[in-house]
Amino acid sequence: MYTRSLKPPFQTFLLLGPRGTGKSFWLQEQFPKAKRYDLLRQQEHLRLLKDPGILRREVEALPRGTWVVIDEVQKLPALLDEVHSLIADTRGGYLFALTGSSARKLKRSGANLLPARTVNRSF
Repeated sequence: MYTRSLKPPFQTFLLLGPRGTGKSFWLQEQFPKAKRYDLLRQQEHLRLLKDPGILRREVEALPRGTWVVIDEVQKLPALLDEVHSLIADTRGGYLFALTGSSARKLKRSGANLLPARTVNRSF
């Protein structure tokens, strides 16, 4: 295992990079108490696909200042609209760490890449 020199940002960020580079592992180490949504898990993916608003309801039930990790967000780009709305409505009351392995897929789908709301990092 390689040690990562990337320091976690103090605000919402989008971490992109090829599969197998350790994004999920790094997030687990950096944010062990974060609320997690792993879109590689079929049950989680289907639950949020059916109703992306679930994300908002569950996040709003958390204490303000909580980190929320959404892993493999390119699998469900509609969640980026919910994240954008949560950031705007709560004035940054929640912090998001979003990962994806395909920036191209996000851009091609017309996904909301949260301009001016996130810091972009890559592995």
